[in-house]
Amino acid sequence: MSRRAFLAATGSAAAAGTTLTAGSRKLKIDLIKAPSNLGLRPSPEGKIPGTDRAADVLIEQGLLKALPVKEVHSLHQLPYSRDPEPGTKLRNGSKIRAFNLELADAVAQSRRSGRFPLVVGGECSNLLGGLLGIRRTGGHGLVHLDGHSDFLQPSFYPPQFPLHSAAGMDLALATGRGEALLTKWPGIEGPLAEDADVFQLGERYSPKPDGKIELFAGTPISQLSIQRLRRIGLAAAAGEIGTMLAVRSIRGAWLHVDTDVLDQSVMPAVDSPGTPGLMFDELAWLIRAIMATGRIGGADVAIYDPDLDPDRKVADQLVKCIAGAFG
Repeated sequence: MSRRAFLAATGSAAAAGTTLTAGSRKLKIDLIKAPSNLGLRPSPEGKIPGTDRAADVLIEQGLLKALPVKEVHSLHQLPYSRDPEPGTKLRNGSKIRAFNLELADAVAQSRRSGRFPLVVGGECSNLLGGLLGIRRTGGHGLVHLDGHSDFLQPSFYPPQFPLHSAAGMDLALATGRGEALLTKWPGIEGPLAEDADVFQLGERYSPKPDGKIELFAGTPISQLSIQRLRRIGLAAAAGEIGTMLAVRSIRGAWLHVDTDVLDQSVMPAVDSPGTPGLMFDELAWLIRAIMATGRIGGADVAIYDPDLDPDRKVADQLVKCIAGAFG
């Protein structure tokens, strides 16, 4: 879909949503800064990713002014290690667990205060803490917007990478597949998210002709590849997500947004850019439509790396996108 076609198809719907609400309430946001790069592997040149600085850079670009933020909460940054950790193949595994336990506390506190937790920065394993916080406060379910399905599991993790990176396994971990270090959580029976309560949208690699993702074969996970989204349109895609949430009686789902769901032509500042993908205005509209269901209890926006955006042009567009989606 071209930008012109998209605007023609969705402009009236977007214009109609003049006030963003969660259900019948105006959104009151707690912004949670997530200074983490723990779940990513170094670049081929050995550089450690800069996703830990994403929230600070986006705030410098005006994020707080663009959103109805009530409070800002900063999580503690834990040091990145390149070395294996005894007892686990997960890179920085124990630190990721500690970080997500703190994140879950912040999400739960925000929810109990009647606000909407929005986690900004960091990488995809953040969704584990978000889900844990949601589960502690009566919510469940996951909407996963990502250019990759992130469903890698130890049995078929690429052998050339002996340390497993949680950012490529987050959906598998969230559904209970993988090491207990990141699949077993205090006070939660079973996985953080049941397969049938998950909707993955945006996978751009290896879709079958019917648009199905091979990794999900035999599971009840709902999914929509970017190729199929292009065929059916944004409104239909949002409708499929809303239908799943309604059929599963889900209120208070976690919304995960990996910014690599955007096309690399507009979002090069991620560790794994790719095409096809969404445009900024498309992503903002899609999130807005998902939020309008009233069934989302919190969200994270992850993987933007300011080290790959030295002139901050991408940051400026991302701030506008987040504001259009949530504020």
